[in-house]
Amino acid sequence: MTLKRILLTLLLLGLLAFAYFYIALSWSYSSGERAGWIQKLSKKGWLCKTWEGELALVSIPGSAMVEKFQFTALDDAVAAELTAVMGQRVTLHYEEKVGLPTSCFGETRHFVTKVTVANDISLSPGVVVRRAPTEAAVPASAASN
Repeated sequence: MTLKRILLTLLLLGLLAFAYFYIALSWSYSSGERAGWIQKLSKKGWLCKTWEGELALVSIPGSAMVEKFQFTALDDAVAAELTAVMGQRVTLHYEEKVGLPTSCFGETRHFVTKVTVANDISLSPGVVVRRAPTEAAVPASAASN
């Protein structure tokens, strides 16, 4: 084999690998939403740092069985939103990606793309409690008058 043929083969393999990763990252196997309380969020990884989190899927805080939903957030802006709403009931929109061969893209297959604070808290089928809207913070100078 000549050097030119080896370089051409390597270039073709590189392009195929790039195309595979592009398709795997842009195509979603499934998408959906999960509601619960974020109980863990941390930036992890030796080389590729990703935000890894855990959502407790319970209808009422303190219920006996807690199912956990493991997720990954690739975007720092989404991670900042997740951090801001910790301790509140939230709905996470996610996309499930399959076929990513390394954990460099995340430890899970579920990638969170959007965070929404849930205003309704379902106690049981047909019984819903609406969360009261939070009042705007009053400046300390106005509160002392």
